[in-house]
Amino acid sequence: MRVIAGSARSLPLKTIEGLDTRPTTDRIKETLFNMIHNDIPGCRFLDLFSGSGAIGIEALSRGAKICYFVDNSRKAAACINGNLKFTHLEDRAVVLQTDMRSAISRLSGQEAFDIIFMDPPYLKDLEKEALELFEHAACVNEDTLIIVEVSLKTDLSWLETSAYEVVKTKRYKTNAHLFLRKK
Repeated sequence: MRVIAGSARSLPLKTIEGLDTRPTTDRIKETLFNMIHNDIPGCRFLDLFSGSGAIGIEALSRGAKICYFVDNSRKAAACINGNLKFTHLEDRAVVLQTDMRSAISRLSGQEAFDIIFMDPPYLKDLEKEALELFEHAACVNEDTLIIVEVSLKTDLSWLETSAYEVVKTKRYKTNAHLFLRKK
């Protein structure tokens, strides 16, 4: 796994040992960032369920103003901090080693994020819970682009009656990226 583009281009990133995380492949990461590259420079980015931090680090490398990384695993936080130090991007990063609920509560009064990326453990409805918490949080507004990575097996029927509209969907072999905005 490596940084695809920007100031840290081609630098390798460490991942977390074990099966607790599913690092986003370079190919999928490149496809994702090709879709949002115009929105990255100067943005406020949130990488929720960060794992190794590869998505947020890619955003910082491509010019994001600041990125918040959230993961409740001590191993993940150590991996993110190591990767940030190695890529020399730690000065524009905030790592929160906490669970998603506490992080959203803590961030809810802050200035709105431009982009939120979340890759929760599959098939546990954590994306639904996070989106419900973001509904009334000041850190999300109608301009915030929320990208959710989900398994193709995920039931998303609840989105029809949610506070969000799907503006785009990108499907891969086993998963998909949903691009959402508040209605």
